[in-house]
Amino acid sequence: MMIITNTIGVISLSKREIRRFLVVSSQTIFPPLVTSLLFMFIFGVAIGKRIDFSGIGLSYLGFIVPGLMTIHLISSSYENTSSSLFIARWHNHIQEVLLAPLSYFEIVLGLLAGGLARGLMVCSGVYLVSLLFDVIPIIHPFILIYFCISISVIFSCAGMLGALWAEDFGMLNLWNVYFIVPLVMIGGVFHPMSMLPDIVQKISVFNPLFYLVNGIRYSVIGISDAPVLICAVISAFLAIAFFFFTVYLFKIGYKLRT
Repeated sequence: MMIITNTIGVISLSKREIRRFLVVSSQTIFPPLVTSLLFMFIFGVAIGKRIDFSGIGLSYLGFIVPGLMTIHLISSSYENTSSSLFIARWHNHIQEVLLAPLSYFEIVLGLLAGGLARGLMVCSGVYLVSLLFDVIPIIHPFILIYFCISISVIFSCAGMLGALWAEDFGMLNLWNVYFIVPLVMIGGVFHPMSMLPDIVQKISVFNPLFYLVNGIRYSVIGISDAPVLICAVISAFLAIAFFFFTVYLFKIGYKLRT
């Protein structure tokens, strides 16, 4: 049943997930901010001054900031739910959650809240770090909120799927290292598609993360390599599909019941 009947239970599980990453903020919040700071300084300031972006009326730093926001939003959302659920499976205390008076829909919502909170917190932090170098106004704040939430839902659910599938810590990181990060990197984090060969540009239209990066970029600086409506539709479709597939796997007890 896709309605919340145990509000207190969902809120309690959400609080637990949020507290979980906050108590180790030195490992969950600050590392991506430091990494972004270095990227902005090296690529945006040192190298960016040698890259001519005057044609679009924007500095190279302004171009890469939305990309950095996207990649850390994705990574933080994925890592939070994947580690939380996998450790719960590993130590078998997931049974306590499954035995609680919560529906599978409510369990997924509670776990999702942690990934959503961490993803949004890190994404906001990356933007605030960028203000140390240049003031980059957010042109479409409400569209940015839409994309941030939908993207975080996608990869928070992807993290849960990875945690259910994985049998060890090596398998847990496989999807993030070999699929998610490469796809988002070639999706236009550091470059516009016009800088790539024609064949690569044509292949990029089949990369869903290309549309997610451009959705965030349009929200912040008003520039996108893809129509923003298409980006919004793909983002919503993936969020809904991943969410309900995750609920389905919980419902059938995939690798949860022994």
